[in-house]
Amino acid sequence: MERSDLYRFMKQHRYGVVSSIAADGTPQSALVGIATTPELRIVFDTLRTTRKYANLTRNPRCSFVVGWSGEQTVQFEGIAEEPAGDDLLACQAAYFEVWPDGRARMSWPNLTYFVIHPRWLRYSDYDQSPPFIQEFTL
Repeated sequence: MERSDLYRFMKQHRYGVVSSIAADGTPQSALVGIATTPELRIVFDTLRTTRKYANLTRNPRCSFVVGWSGEQTVQFEGIAEEPAGDDLLACQAAYFEVWPDGRARMSWPNLTYFVIHPRWLRYSDYDQSPPFIQEFTL
């Protein structure tokens, strides 16, 4: 499996579960709408009033799970960043490709975007025997 295969798999999925750590060390997870870039970055929007926003701005380390139908998933660990400037525009463009209605949310108060830079990924396919599992460190 190549990175391009991983990108094709991730791009098929519009949702992922992001996990972050609260100030007291409690893990917290949320389902979010995502877009995946060719660099395997995950982009999503959120409100600055959410738990995930507080968690990710305090501690940018997080994890994702993408895909779960057919027992095929990507587990993803990375570093969250609120993009700015040209990077924000590029992230928004990638996000709006998947979520055209995201443009309408731009007027919402406290709306922001996160981009997650991958550090470690694991693709698992338990639909085959034996299962196929491959890890990537970036």
